[in-house]
Amino acid sequence: MKQCRTIFLCFLALVAMSMTMGPARVKKGGQRKPSDSRVHLLHADRLYFNQRLHPTAQFLVGDVRFDHEGTLMFCDSAMYYEATNSFDAFGNVRMRQADTLSLVSDVLYYDGFDQMARARNNVVLKHRGTTLYADSLDYDRLYDLGYFFEGGRLVDKDNELTSDWGEYSPTTRDAKFNYNVRLVNPRPPREAKSILISDTLHYNSRTGIAHTLGPSNIDNGNNHIYTEDGYYDSENDFSYLLDRSILQNGYKVLVGDSVCWDATEKIGKAYGHAVYTDTLNKNKFVGNYALYNDSTGYAEAADSAVLIDYSQRDTFYAHADSFFLYTYNINTDSVYRILHAYHHVRAYRVDVQGVCDSLIYDSRDSCLTMYKDPIIWQEGQQLLGEVIKAWTNDSTLDSVYVINQALSVERIDSLHYNQIASKEMHSYFTNGELTFNVADKNVYVNFFPFDDDSLMIGMNHVESSQMKMYLRNRKVDKIWMPASTGTMYPLPMIPADVRFLSNFAWFDYIRPLNKDDIFNWRGKKAGTELKQSVLREAPRQRLDDVKKKNKKD
Repeated sequence: MKQCRTIFLCFLALVAMSMTMGPARVKKGGQRKPSDSRVHLLHADRLYFNQRLHPTAQFLVGDVRFDHEGTLMFCDSAMYYEATNSFDAFGNVRMRQADTLSLVSDVLYYDGFDQMARARNNVVLKHRGTTLYADSLDYDRLYDLGYFFEGGRLVDKDNELTSDWGEYSPTTRDAKFNYNVRLVNPRPPREAKSILISDTLHYNSRTGIAHTLGPSNIDNGNNHIYTEDGYYDSENDFSYLLDRSILQNGYKVLVGDSVCWDATEKIGKAYGHAVYTDTLNKNKFVGNYALYNDSTGYAEAADSAVLIDYSQRDTFYAHADSFFLYTYNINTDSVYRILHAYHHVRAYRVDVQGVCDSLIYDSRDSCLTMYKDPIIWQEGQQLLGEVIKAWTNDSTLDSVYVINQALSVERIDSLHYNQIASKEMHSYFTNGELTFNVADKNVYVNFFPFDDDSLMIGMNHVESSQMKMYLRNRKVDKIWMPASTGTMYPLPMIPADVRFLSNFAWFDYIRPLNKDDIFNWRGKKAGTELKQSVLREAPRQRLDDVKKKNKKD
C-alpha cells in the first residue's frame, strides 16, 4: 500500500510538471546538437516497473542518484526513462556540477540528450558567491545558462536583484534581467545605499557592474538618476550614464550627453552639451563640460561655457573660457558663494552689457569685480577703467566704482559725446537708471548742454579735482565742482583737439549685441588697450644713510 501511494504521488507530480513546462530553450544561432553520453543510475533503495502507469519508466524510491558527464543529481524518488535518456526527480532534488555549481528544488526533469534541467518549486542555484532563487528555472548545461520566467532573485556579496524574467551564466557570471527589475545595494538586511529600478538590466556578479537599458531610475541617498543607457558600478558606488541622462540632488540638476556620478566623493561630471541647473537660485551653467561637488558646493564649467541667470524678468547671459563656483559655510545660515570667470568674458542682458578678461562675483555683498580692460554699457552709456566694481540689488545695477583711468561716455549722436575722465569714478543708480555720479582726481569733462527747446548750445570743456553730477530722467539736473577751469565753445568753434578727451574711446564694436553674440570675442583695436597703472613706492631710507646724515649734522 505504501508503495502504491508513493508511485501515485510521483505520477501526480509528473502530470502537474508536464502542464507547466514549455519546450526547452534553444540557443540562438542554430539547432542544438544532442549529447551522445548516457545518464547513469548510480543508486536507488528500490526500483519498480508499472506497465499501467508508464510502460517504460523505472520507478525509483529512496536515496536516488544519477550521473551525467560528471554532473551528479540526487532525489528522494524518480521516474527514469532509459530509452529517452531522461528522468523526473521528486523531493529534495539536488544537482552538483564540479565544485562550483549546485541546484536544489522540489521537482526536476532532466533530459540527457538536450542536457536540459527543468527545476520547479523552491529552486536555489548556487555558483561561487552568487545565489539565484526562483520558483521555475531551466538550466541549460550545453550553453551553461539558467533561465527563470516566473520571478527570480539573485544575491551576491553586495547586491540583491529581482525581476520577472532573467538568465544567469555561471561561465561568464553575466546575468540578464527583464521586467520589473530592482537592484538593491548593499543587499538586505543591511540598509540600502542605492536602489536601481529598470525594465532591462545586464549584470556581472564578478565585477558588480550593472548596465541598464531603457528607462531606469537610481536612488542614491539624496540623489536621483534617470537614464536610458547607463552603467552602475555597485562595488565603487559609481555611475557612468549616457544618452542625456539626468542627475538630480534636491534643487541641483546635472544633464549631459554623458554623466559620471561618484556617490562616495559626491562628485558629478557631465560631458557634451552639459547643463548644471540650480533651480533654487534660478541660474545654470551650460557648456561641453560641467562638474559639481555636492558635499562642498563647488561647481565649474568649461568649453563654450555660459552662465545663465533667470531669477529676474530679463535673463542674464555670460560667457567665459571657464567658470568656477565656490561655496563657503555650506549647510549653515551664513552660507555664501564666490564665482570666478576667467578669460574672454562677455555678458549680455537687455538693459546692460559688459566685457572684460576676468571677473569675480561675491554673493555676500552682490559685488561683481571686473579685471583687465573692463567695459560696461547701459543703453547709450559706456563706462570703462582698469578695474570696475559693480553692486547689484535683486540683479538690478545699484552702484559702480571704477578704479584708475576711469572714463564715462554718453553717446548723443555720431558726432557728439558727453565725456568724463578721472582717476576714479563712482556711479549710483535708482531702479537701473543713473542718478548720481562722482568723479575724483584729475577730472576732465566735455559736456554738451541743451536749451529748453532741446537744442544743443555748445560744448563745455572743464578741468577740476572733483565733480558731482546729479541726473533726473536721464538728463543732467545739476553739477557741482569745488574749483575748476573751463571754456564754453559754440558748436561751430569747437577745436578739433578739444572735441574728444585724450583718452576718449567708443568701443561700440566690442559691445555684445544679443545672447548669442557673447561667444564672439572681439578685443580692442591695437593701441587702444589700457596700460595698467603702476603704483611706485617712495624710496626707503637705509640705516647707513641715516648714520651718514647724523655725522654731517
